[in-house]
Amino acid sequence: MDTIGFLELTSIAGGIEIADAMLKTAQVDLLFAKASCPGKYYILVAGKVSNVEKAVQKGVSMAKGFMVASLVLPRVHPQVVRAINQSTMPEKPDAIGVMEFYSVMSSILAADTAVKAANVELIDIRLGTGIGGKSFVVLTGDTAAVEAAVESAVRPQMDSGMLVNRIVIPKPRKELIASLF
Repeated sequence: MDTIGFLELTSIAGGIEIADAMLKTAQVDLLFAKASCPGKYYILVAGKVSNVEKAVQKGVSMAKGFMVASLVLPRVHPQVVRAINQSTMPEKPDAIGVMEFYSVMSSILAADTAVKAANVELIDIRLGTGIGGKSFVVLTGDTAAVEAAVESAVRPQMDSGMLVNRIVIPKPRKELIASLF
């Protein structure tokens, strides 16, 4: 798996139908397909570039008026998929960075950019469920690396209007880290 494909839709029923069609169209793995806030449906698939492109094209062609966003991200960093599927508690974080977006797609792109830009570890990518459709990325590393990763990741998002906020906290308290899980 070197590529992920993502669809964000405004119809739950349509999303379920589209997820099925995407899986029947190309050899891809379904990482998740789920309803989210506020009444959206997210589909995330993974596989080889050509298969993911074919599956996403099928989804986009079926989406009609339900499409919010779509993304094919080749050469995705493996930490991105891990952080989407499960959070990891860092042992001794020197700093944490948090990037908050109005768009799930923006979080995925920012997470991939951040982890490729500096020596950081993704802790979590929270994709819109239970938080009003917003999404956020939490990462850790030494303070300079976290600052560099966050700035590299949000720079391309500045003109999109999707960035809500970003912060870097040096030497966070243990209780704060525990509250993220």
